[in-house]
Amino acid sequence: MSTNLQRSMTRHPRVVDTAIVVTLFVLFLVGAEITLPGATQPALWPAALIAVNACAGVLLSRSHPRTAVAVTTVCAMTASALGYLLTVLILAPAMVAIYWLAVLTDRRTTRYYCVGVIALLVAAATLLDPADHPLVLKTVAPVAYILVPVTTGSSRRMRHAYLDAVHARAEHAERTREEEARHRVTEERMRIARELHDVVAHHLALANAQATTAAHLSRTNPEQSRRMLTDLSGTTSSALRELKATVGLLRHEGDSDAPLEPSPGLSRLPELIVAVESAGLQVALTTEGRERPLSPGVDLTAYRIVQEALTNITKHAVGATACVRLGYSADRLTITVTDNGPVAAPAGPTDRAAARGYGLMGMRERAHSVGGNLEAGHRPEGGFEVSTALPLYPQPSEEEERTP
Repeated sequence: MSTNLQRSMTRHPRVVDTAIVVTLFVLFLVGAEITLPGATQPALWPAALIAVNACAGVLLSRSHPRTAVAVTTVCAMTASALGYLLTVLILAPAMVAIYWLAVLTDRRTTRYYCVGVIALLVAAATLLDPADHPLVLKTVAPVAYILVPVTTGSSRRMRHAYLDAVHARAEHAERTREEEARHRVTEERMRIARELHDVVAHHLALANAQATTAAHLSRTNPEQSRRMLTDLSGTTSSALRELKATVGLLRHEGDSDAPLEPSPGLSRLPELIVAVESAGLQVALTTEGRERPLSPGVDLTAYRIVQEALTNITKHAVGATACVRLGYSADRLTITVTDNGPVAAPAGPTDRAAARGYGLMGMRERAHSVGGNLEAGHRPEGGFEVSTALPLYPQPSEEEERTP
């Protein structure tokens, strides 16, 4: 019921203001008829004129609250000077005006106007009252009558400010959640894009090298050509498996067809080397320091960096020999992949653009995503070198060993 009434009042503000003004006018006239026993009754027509001016001031309460307070206060002072008793009925227009002042302005303005209105009303009732009404009715009563709407209006203003702050925080939180969700989606897309690039680039490069070698040896060495074609079949099968695993990341959690194969790591490095050697690239693997278990993220990153580096050698340094060196220290894993290709000529614009391809970019992004770094470039003595340092985080088994 109250909600419907509030909606109706909001939709028809002029009707509401008219009803309030008419009510205040009637109350003002009723208040002008109230006198104390033995006191002289003032004429009614001056009260009617004062009430008209006071109600006209009330109409300005929402658009010009300061003016409304000034007009209604002057009307109340005039009524007191003419001998009317300052009851709550005569002060009703001033109370409505100062209520809207408290709602629509700030605390400082409300305080100043409240003190000013009280001082003027008390001074007029004390100094200009011809009927000599009791002092309590001329001092305490106006103060109480004015403080009530000031307190009520200030409470409403603070409640509106609180609700506005709550809505602002809610909107900010909603925008933050949306931005965070978009950021996570972007990160996931980049991660899947890196996985697809590594899988497709590596296996297609190997398949291309194996097919080219098999075609070259088909006449001179049919037996080796058949072995190359067999290796090519294994390469394509491996590519399909990894593509299925990567695309499975896009499935829903409840999809029963999602692949369960774990992500590759350095434990599959021998298989990777065998696959690369089947394409004609000789790879030497050396390990320095005590091997330590890696976190899943670092393990996958290390494998993908080695895979991409060997793939680049297969594509850009045909006939070269590669060397993969793993160095374990107390807190870092250093991976260096080099080849003995020819000394690089000065890079032109096209070469520089190629050097900034997605392969090196993806390796750097992978290294940075786990807190590491990566450097890549041509060696002075010839060939190309990719070097990365990845952090080693303590694993549960190692922490148990350190615990006495």
